[in-house]
Amino acid sequence: MRAFLKYLFFASLIALGVGFYAGDALPPPERILPELAREPLQEAVTTPPFETTVNHVAYHISPRYRYELYGLVVSKHEADGFWDYVHQQWGDHLNAADLCVVWGQNAFSGVYRDIRFDSGQWTCYWYAPTQEIWHKFVETQASNNHMLADQRGVLRNLKEVRVGDQIYFRGYLAEYSHAGGFHRGTSTTRTDTGNGACETVYTEDFRILQRGPRHWLWLRWGATLALLTCVVAWFALPHDYHVKG
Repeated sequence: MRAFLKYLFFASLIALGVGFYAGDALPPPERILPELAREPLQEAVTTPPFETTVNHVAYHISPRYRYELYGLVVSKHEADGFWDYVHQQWGDHLNAADLCVVWGQNAFSGVYRDIRFDSGQWTCYWYAPTQEIWHKFVETQASNNHMLADQRGVLRNLKEVRVGDQIYFRGYLAEYSHAGGFHRGTSTTRTDTGNGACETVYTEDFRILQRGPRHWLWLRWGATLALLTCVVAWFALPHDYHVKG
């Protein structure tokens, strides 16, 4: 039994490593929904600024444009993750998550499967292994979105969304601030790059239209469960102790 547990433990450890190394699975282009062919809708508004409070911090929000987008999530940053210290330092509890998404030609050509996407605390980076792949990627059909949320349903869906999911959201491109001196603006065009090029979206509606493949996620969960089972079973087995004296 002990030999079996050893083999299972190391097999589970390898499976867990593979699951994390592989990351999250992206759907094939034939599974992309037709709505993702649409460009983001952006319309100027005269909506007055308003206030909202999250975690006892009052935020002043200034809407600039009505905004909605259909996209494929290719990278995600959890703003409340233990590795994220900047949001905590700045008292930014309104920014629930950052979603890096693609749409249009980027979605239907399948080029997103050849691009590496990585999210930081404020940014999304994408890398192409070859110039040929890079030329297929349309940078104006990709964006990093700072998702501002104070509604329970929106927050729940933002927590559940994973890389590979196809989504829809609606709200405002907005600037926001609080009395502690924090202020963040928003991009209002898809053609900018670098610092300040992210869209800041006060989110009124967020939906997961179609979930992406979950096999690597299931592998990670299964491997973790197997590892814990091995540890518990190992200590539950009877052990013989020999004492010399």
